[in-house]
Amino acid sequence: MDLRHLLFTLALVCANDTLSTSDELLRWPQISKCRSPELETFSCYWTDGNVYNLTSPGTIQLLYMKRNDDDWKECPDYITAGENSCYFNTSYTSIWIPYCVKLANKDEVFDEKCFSVDEIVLPDPPVHLNWTLLNTSQTGIHGDIQVRWDPPPTADVQKGWITLEYELQYKEVNETKWKEASSVPNSFVLF
Repeated sequence: MDLRHLLFTLALVCANDTLSTSDELLRWPQISKCRSPELETFSCYWTDGNVYNLTSPGTIQLLYMKRNDDDWKECPDYITAGENSCYFNTSYTSIWIPYCVKLANKDEVFDEKCFSVDEIVLPDPPVHLNWTLLNTSQTGIHGDIQVRWDPPPTADVQKGWITLEYELQYKEVNETKWKEASSVPNSFVLF
């Protein structure tokens, strides 16, 4: 074996040793989150990972089971919530019944999570966010600001189905740390 082949072989061996200790080599598919914006529907999202033959569409399935079910069922809608997701509309969502979801292919289970829908509520952000400067100090450093917003259209707050509380944060001029103002329903005056 000439010197060039020997160096090439050593480089390959070193590269393989380096890759085998890397977290990038084998990243299995994982459920990244399940989220309900309003307690009536929910979606679960996952990452593909980088394992060979698992990245082609349809290779990975999301299966689910409610507490009283005997069998795992396949995701009802892989399209509505986007790529690598499963959407459960109102006909598949039961609020107080625990769910288990698992990410699998024909031979293997990659990840599994159990939850009830009330535990995964993360509402959409508020809309029509607006602020008004009411007055300022003579130096112009301090001012009174009124902040207003409306709940997102997906949150049924009028019927009392859910109550939203927001955390308003502010920081002083030339400060780096944010301070919490208060939890408020839909408007706040900051002095």
